[in-house]
Amino acid sequence: MSQLINAQSTGIPLYVLTNDAYDAWLGKQRAATQTWLATTGYQGKGLATIPNESGSLAAAVMVVNDASEYFACGDLVNKLPAGQYLLETDEANNSAVAFGWCVGGYRFDRYLTNEKHAKTLPVLAVGKQVLVDEAIKLSEATALVRDLVNTPAADMMPQHLAQTCQALAEEFGASFSEVVGDELLTENYPTIHAVGRASCHAPRLLDLRWGNSDAPKVTLVGKGVCFDSGGLDVKPASGMRLMKKDMGGAAHVLGLARMIMAFGLNVQLRVMIPAVENAIAGNAFRPGDVITTRTGLNVEIDNTDAEGRLVLCDALADAADEKPELIIDFATLTGAMRVALGTELPGFFATKDETANGISQAGEGVQDPVWRMPLHQAYRDMLKSDIADMTNCANGPFGGAITAALYLQEFLPKETDWCHFDVMAYNVRALPGRPKGGEAFGIRAVFGYLQSRFS
Repeated sequence: MSQLINAQSTGIPLYVLTNDAYDAWLGKQRAATQTWLATTGYQGKGLATIPNESGSLAAAVMVVNDASEYFACGDLVNKLPAGQYLLETDEANNSAVAFGWCVGGYRFDRYLTNEKHAKTLPVLAVGKQVLVDEAIKLSEATALVRDLVNTPAADMMPQHLAQTCQALAEEFGASFSEVVGDELLTENYPTIHAVGRASCHAPRLLDLRWGNSDAPKVTLVGKGVCFDSGGLDVKPASGMRLMKKDMGGAAHVLGLARMIMAFGLNVQLRVMIPAVENAIAGNAFRPGDVITTRTGLNVEIDNTDAEGRLVLCDALADAADEKPELIIDFATLTGAMRVALGTELPGFFATKDETANGISQAGEGVQDPVWRMPLHQAYRDMLKSDIADMTNCANGPFGGAITAALYLQEFLPKETDWCHFDVMAYNVRALPGRPKGGEAFGIRAVFGYLQSRFS
C-alpha cells in the first residue's frame, strides 16, 4: 500500500467535496472550468476530471454525500488516470479519504499471469506523514485479511497459516510457537485434534505473543478451518464452494494483531489459532461420537459440520487459564448469523455491556459497523445431550448463532470479559473500496476500542 500514498505537497489538485459545498467551490473556479463542467453535463455528483488549455489534466473533483465516510472515495484510485494527486479537502476528512484510497487499490493478483490485468495506479499526496502512516497501517491489515481469505485452500492449509504467523512474528519482534499433530493430544487439545486428524495436513494450534509483560493482557482467538467439507455430514457442493474462507476468523485476528503491533498498542498480546482442515477419511470424527474437551466437558457430536466451535473451545479454555483482561474471538461460525444480519454486518456477542458498547461506538466512528446479539441463556437447553454433558449444536434450525455462542461460553469462567464475532469474511458483491472476495469486518471497530481502553 505504501506505493499508493505519500506525504508530498505537490500533484494534480484533487478536490473531495460534499454535495452542499460543491456550488460554493464551483463559483470560485475560473470560467473555463465552469464551462467545461457544464458542457460535459457534470451534475455535481461523483468524479469529474478537468483539463487545462493544452488538454492535460489540470484537476479532478469528487463530490460525495459524506466525505468522512471511510469508503466514499474507495473507487477513486481505480477511476483516475495514473499520476500524483494532491488531496484538497477538509483536513478533518483526510484520514477517511486516505484509507479509502489505499484499500481501493487492493488487488489479489497472485494467480493472474495475463499482463493486461496490470495497471499503473495513481498516487495520493496528503501532505502529512502521520496520515500516510496511519492509512498504510490500517490498509495493510485489511489487505492481510483479504489475501488470506482469497487464497485457495490448497495454498492456505494449517502449515501455511503457521508460516504467515511466523512471518508476522518476525516482522514485529514477537514470539511464535505451535503444537502440531499428535502433540495436540499430549498437550490436551483433543477437540482440535479430533476435527483435523482426517486431513493429510496436520492440525495445529498456532500461538503468537507480543508486548511488554507488565502490560494488560489481551488474547485473540481465530477459527482457522482452512477448508470445511462438512466432515462426514458432508456439505452440498453449493455450500462447499467458498469454504476456503472458513479460516476467515484466523485471518481477522491476524489482521487485528498486525494493527495492534504496528501502532504499538500498550497491551500484552496473545494470538491463538486452532488451524485444521475438516476433511473426510476413515479416521474422521463421526456424528454420535463423544469427545472429551480440554476442560473435561464431554461433547456429543450432533453434526460434524459444526466443527468451528469444537476447535475454538479448546483454544478459548487455554486462553482463559491466563486470566487476560479481555478475550476476543473471530469466526466464520454460522449461516444463521448471515440470515439474521446479512453478509455485510457482523454480529457479535459480549459478556460485558461496557465492552460491547465501546466496540459498537468505535465502529460507528470509523464506519466499521457491528451489531450486538443476545447471549440468551434460555437457549442453553437446546444443547442438552442424553448421554454427554452437551451436544456441539442444537438439533433445530432456530437461533443457531446464539446457541453456537452459548456453546463457546461454556468453556470460559463466568467473570470473563469476552466477545465473540461471527463474521462472513467475504464480500458477495463489489462496493467502493470493497471488491468481491475476502473482507475484514469489525477489526477496525475492535482496534478503535482497544486504543481507547488501553492507551
